[in-house]
Amino acid sequence: MEDPGPTDGVADPAGHAVAAAATAALSAVGDPDDASAMAAYMKSAIPFHGVKKPARTKILRQLATDHPVDDRQTYETTASALWACDHREERYLAISWARRWKAFVDVDSLELYERFIVEGAWWDFVDETASHLVGRVLLDHRDVVRPIMEAWVDDPDLWRRRTAIICQLAHKEATDRDMLFDFCLRRAHEDEFFIRKAIGWALRQYARVEPGIVRSFVLDHRDAWSGLSFREATKHLDV
Repeated sequence: MEDPGPTDGVADPAGHAVAAAATAALSAVGDPDDASAMAAYMKSAIPFHGVKKPARTKILRQLATDHPVDDRQTYETTASALWACDHREERYLAISWARRWKAFVDVDSLELYERFIVEGAWWDFVDETASHLVGRVLLDHRDVVRPIMEAWVDDPDLWRRRTAIICQLAHKEATDRDMLFDFCLRRAHEDEFFIRKAIGWALRQYARVEPGIVRSFVLDHRDAWSGLSFREATKHLDV
């Protein structure tokens, strides 16, 4: 495990303790065959212990019971310590840890979430961070976060762009429709698979709430979409 080091000049025994406990628990229940299969599926250079989500959820619950969080520094340094570990499951736990302590899911934690996105640089890390962390902060602080997403949707980094498109997946009726439609059109020209897929996914999700509006939007701009974006967006629509 890498040493995340001190934060703001203060040692972080709590974060190291959680990371060490997480690694021990994951190692104890990991399955080498599952580890190989999971790494192959994710095309991952980062190794797996071979621990699937139900077992990780149980481990997270125990970690949270043993190491409760009541301040932002502990919240962030513990997530960072988990993120710095050598296996992919600890990184999953870092994101789950960040989601668990809802009181700290706010604008002040955006830098941490951006780290998950840019350093994670793959859909398993990015999508959960985008929809459940960045999306939550956007919903609660639109005036502050929308300009950040406006910058991210045109960012050279693929995963920031993808985050800007899918960050409203869980917003349902509270979706900022103008922002969603604008972002989809702004990136519609891209050849990148993960952007084309994100556009279709974001529109399909909003269509669960406003199918008629999404249908009209997609058809009005039919020539803009890749085949993948169009198929994904209209999967459950009558077109």
